[in-house]
Parts: sequence; C-alpha cells; structure tokens
Amino acid sequence: MSKTIIISNRLPVQLQISNGNINAIPSVGGLATGMKSVHSGGDSLWIGWSGLTDEEIPKELAPKIDKALAEHGSSKVNLKEEEVNGFYFGFSNRTIWPLFHYFLEYAEFELDSWLTYKSVNQKFADAIIEKAGEEDTIWIHDYQLMLVPKMVRERRPNLSIGFFLHIPFPSYEIFRTLPWREEVLEGLLGSDLIGFHTYDYERHFLSSVRRLLGAEVSFNDIYVDNRIVKVDSFPMGIDYEKFSEAAKTHQQNTEDQQSDLQRRLDLHKKSSPDAKLILSIDRLDYSKGIAKRLHAFKYFLDKYPEYKEKIRLIILAVPSRSNVPQYQLLKKEIDELVGRINGELSTVSWTPIWYFYRSLPFENLIDLYTSSDIAWLTPIRDGMNLVAKEYIATRTDKTGVLILSEMAGSANEMNESLLINPNNFEQIADTLFKAINMPLEEQKRRNAILQTRLERYNVEKWANDFMTSLQGQKDRDTANVSKRLTETLLKGVLQDYQKAKKKLFFIDYDGTLAGFKIDPQKASPDKELYDLLDQLSEKEGNDIYLISGRDKETFARWFLPKKYNMIVEHGVWISEQGEEFRMLENVKKDWMEKIYPVLESFVDRTPGSFIEEKNYSLAWHYRNTDPDFGVNRATELNTVLTSLIGNDDISVLNGNKVMEIKSSNVNKGRAAMRVRAQKDYDFIFAIGDDWTDEFMFQELPEEAVTVKVGMQNTQAKYYIESVSGVRGMLKKFIK
Repeated sequence: MSKTIIISNRLPVQLQISNGNINAIPSVGGLATGMKSVHSGGDSLWIGWSGLTDEEIPKELAPKIDKALAEHGSSKVNLKEEEVNGFYFGFSNRTIWPLFHYFLEYAEFELDSWLTYKSVNQKFADAIIEKAGEEDTIWIHDYQLMLVPKMVRERRPNLSIGFFLHIPFPSYEIFRTLPWREEVLEGLLGSDLIGFHTYDYERHFLSSVRRLLGAEVSFNDIYVDNRIVKVDSFPMGIDYEKFSEAAKTHQQNTEDQQSDLQRRLDLHKKSSPDAKLILSIDRLDYSKGIAKRLHAFKYFLDKYPEYKEKIRLIILAVPSRSNVPQYQLLKKEIDELVGRINGELSTVSWTPIWYFYRSLPFENLIDLYTSSDIAWLTPIRDGMNLVAKEYIATRTDKTGVLILSEMAGSANEMNESLLINPNNFEQIADTLFKAINMPLEEQKRRNAILQTRLERYNVEKWANDFMTSLQGQKDRDTANVSKRLTETLLKGVLQDYQKAKKKLFFIDYDGTLAGFKIDPQKASPDKELYDLLDQLSEKEGNDIYLISGRDKETFARWFLPKKYNMIVEHGVWISEQGEEFRMLENVKKDWMEKIYPVLESFVDRTPGSFIEEKNYSLAWHYRNTDPDFGVNRATELNTVLTSLIGNDDISVLNGNKVMEIKSSNVNKGRAAMRVRAQKDYDFIFAIGDDWTDEFMFQELPEEAVTVKVGMQNTQAKYYIESVSGVRGMLKKFIK
C-alpha cells in the first residue's frame, strides 16, 4: 500500500530524556498542525531531525528513541553537532534566511557551510530513498532542504515529489547574488510540484528559472528534461476551529479559572476602561521589524500626544536562534529601545510598553488575542504570518482591528485589515489613529469577511489542496507517458515502416536534428548528422525531406552537394535530388519594406535581438535577450505587427525565441501535402519541435506518424523529450 512521506528539518515531536527514559511529546507548531490531516493513520511517515545531536544521545538510548518516534509515525535523521552548526545555523540561517528576506547585508557566503548543507541534504535524501516504496508520495518542506528533491529524483525517478517553501522566494536581482544559485534551482526542480505562499514568490521563482537556467516556462509549467514541473501558490491557513473554540471557552471562564496574565489584563482594563491595548507578537528576528515598530510607536505618540496614557503596546518577542550573533545584537537593541521609550514616557500610573521576551503557552496567547483591541503586525518581510490569522480567528464578537504589513504573505488574502508599509512612519501613525477610532460597526464588517475566508481556507484545506494538486500532476505525467514515443511504441512504428514500400519522411532541422545556437549560422551539421542522413536517404523506398524555416542560401551551402531533398522558408522553396531551388509557391515580398523598419526599432530597444532576412520572410530572433524582457518585447511586437498587416495576406509565426513574418499562404503543412501527392506513400513520418511544424502535423493524414520534440501541447501523435534522443531514434530506421 502506498504511503505519504513528509520531510522537514525538524520532526513534529519533541524528545525529552530523563532517568534513562525517552518521552516524545507532539509539537504544536504551524507545520505540525497543518500536516495533521496528511500525517495520520498508518499510511504516512514523517522524516526529520529529532533536535538532539549524535553527541547528545547515549548509545544505549538510540533504540528507545527510534521506538518512541515510531509510535508517532516518525523516523529520525542523525546529525552531528558540527553538521547542525554548518547546515542549520550556518547556510540555512546565515545565508538563505537573510537573502530570501532581502537582508543582503546579513547574508554570509561561506563555502564550508554550503558543503555541509549539501552533505546534510544528501543524508535526508538517503533517508527518504531507504524508506520510500515506488508508489509513495513525497512532500518536502522548506528552505533547509532545497537540494533534496533532485537528490531523490536521481535515484528514484518515478517517485511523486512535492516541495513547499514556507518563506519568501526573492526577486531574481536578489537571488542571483547567491554563488550556488543554479544548484539550488536544479535541486528544487527535482520536484513534480513546487508550492509557495503567494503568487509573487511563484513569479520570482519562475523568473530566476528562466534567466539562470534558460529553462522553457509556459504559464506555471517548467519543462525539465522529460518532465513538466508545476509551480503554484497555496496560502497556508491556520487551525481556525482550534483558535475560535479556545476563545469561546476562554470567555466562559470564571475568575478562578483565569490565568494570572488574564487577571492582570482585566485589572488594567478596569482601571482604564477607555484605554486601548495594542498587541505585537513575533519571533525575535530582524525580518519582523520589531525595532522599527518601536520607533514608529514613539513617532505616533509624538504626533498624537493626546493618546499618552490612553494606549499600551504589548510586545511578545519569542526567542529565536539566540546563539547566532546577529540575533544577540538584535535582542540588545530591542531591550535598550524599550527601556529608553519607557524611561522617557512613563508616568506613575502608565508604562507605554509591556515587553515579554519568552515563549507563552497556548492559553496565554488566547488571553492576549482576546484582550487586545488592536493587533499590530508589521514585518519588513514575512513568508506568511499566521499570527494575523490567529488573532482574527479569536475575535468571536468580530471586534478588534488588525494592522498588517503589506510585506507579509498573508496581506494578499487579508485586504480587509489595515495594510501599511512598515517603513512609512507617517502612514503607521495615521493608521494607528484610524484603528483606535474605528467604529465597532466597521470593525465587525471587516472581520466578518476575514473570518469567513479564514474558516473556509484553513490549514487542512491548504494541505489537502497541495496533495490534490500533486496527485493531479502525477495523473498528468501518466497521460503524458501514454503519448511519449517509448521503445514499445517505436517498435510498432518500425514494424509498419518495414512492411511499407514507399516511405516519406519530413524532418525539421533546428531544435530537431540540431540544438539551438544564439547565432543560427553556428548550428551547422556535423559529420554524424551527414552520415545519418546519407544512410536514411540511401535506404530503398525512403524519400527524405528536410523541412525548415531556414533560408535557401544556408541550406544550399550545407546540403545541396549531398543532393538531399529540401523544403525551406516554411514551404516557399523546394530542391529535390540536388537540383537548384525552385519556388513551390508564388509569394509577394513588397510588404517587407514596410515591416523591416519596425523590426529594426525593436532590435534597437531589445539588446541581444537581431533580424534574419530571408528571401520571402523576416525573422526577429530574441534567444540572446533577457528572457522576461524578450517575451514582453515579443508580445509588444506581435501587437504592433497585427495592427500593421491588417488585411494583407501576411501572418506572424511565434517560434522558439523567434518571431517570423511571412505570407499566409505558405506553411509547412501545404508544402508537405504537395510532396505527399506525388506518390502513393504507405508510410509517412514527420518530426519537428516548433509551432511552425504544427501545420504539418495537422495537414498530414491520420495514419501518419507525427512526433513533437519536447513536451508542449501539440497536434502530433507522439513526443520525444529532446534533440539528443532524435538522432538515436532515426538510426533505428536504418537498422
């Protein structure tokens, strides 16, 4: 029976060792909660680090730990202290974390840390390979394990692999500063499905894949070797019912059942019934902007002094990575800031900031959520920020105001909150003023919409949506495999070929027989290709036609001495058995004078692009341009040309990094059908890689064997993954 294997840096359980005994306690973190619906019963396994290094685990306790973890459906990856330092505290948190959160000045690029990161990722991959069956589904989580998908794929190519990044993915300009950027992208592309919290992160990732790897991207599909990798956004939710029900129970508590914290909060409210409590909860991390928030709070009180003694800011800073120097400096800065502001503004009866540096139990979090009039969450950069969602879920009477940074991933789905730029103190001060004075009716209207949305798209739905999409990708791959020209299918094609007497081949050149080059003239045929075409042409009953969009001068230079049959410029010219090229179609070219200056203007404005002038067509190449810029320019050029050509009998073909303008009555399909009419062929084979070849696939009869190079949508019956496989396949017709 197939199972789901979840992989994360840490396991969803905490180990406690006391008196030679092991106690495993389930974690209550966001990921552990979110994966509850996936990690249930006996059909799942969670692989991760236990939190204890090899040095901390007595040898005699190791079997007990494995047994305790197994009871929670978990299996550990063993890590030494040195590995944890290099992999987790080093590369993960001193390189990837600051870089992906746009704190480039904090990012360290140390080779030793990178090498440790790679070796630990390999450990996780080995653990997966050891435990996974062929039908299992793998879901890998977060930035600590970005190399694992490829490592698993190389050993187990048929596994279904998903990856989810829980932090932002930065823009290309930031990401490209990483020395090992290609390896990270290639690692992630070992997945079948890559998930992000927001469309922005997804867009940044696709941009980096295009620009750094040159991979073909169509919408949110990436074509990698013989696979399609899907990229999508899945905004993570919370366990809405858990927080909502906890808030309802909390409100029914008698005074005796209340926590000490709740009594203090109630006492404060009774003594100052008109005062507002503003809540700020974050991990102590520079990406959360706590120091900026404190400065903004002081700015607000200076701008609106009438609110002194009328508001109080509660800051809960949860300890994080306290052994990293950058975090130690941050704690010192915040401690000093809180002390300075309180020292300057406090009165006998009022302390403006209550500051807690600790983790609080769940019950105390509910105390703070339900007692605070305003939640003020202004990270400088945040992958999602679930605190914002938790606060709204606990507002059972629908009162309360959420002020949220537009730099948090959750801002995309919480437009009803008050969104601010965390760097704009003027805007923050005015927004705090608006929040303090917001009428109850407006608070309830905003929160009602937010609660409906958060309840519907909760954390369970997030996990199930991802798994459904991953399964859909698996089904899609199965459908693709049925069209792939496998050895078995090719065997049947070869049998039909051997039975036939008159056989016709149409073979495209660029992207089929030869790979693409930045300069098209450099994609000239090699000796192996000449030998292959010679042998194919010499086989009895074979009529071989090279059919291309190339100009006749180039093909005459390359192939005329060989006396190959050739159709060029998409069907304008034909040469058979070494004769000079003759026109297959009567074509006008007076339109070229009108179009050429337009293409020139685009060349001037698009560095790396150039014009190829053929006898009866013009081609604008943009293979050597910035990928995103080139695509945008191509879209713009297409619009311009469409309006220019009007009712003229001219069409625009969008090929592989090239746009070609030619007469509408000329295409490979028409040319192929004219050749086919010359004889009574009983076997027809056509292969090509481009949109221009689709005309040929459409026009040829149903019984023809049509093959697309690449996995894009096509009219062809079959596809073959890449140029490298084409020659090997054609050689089988010779044998």
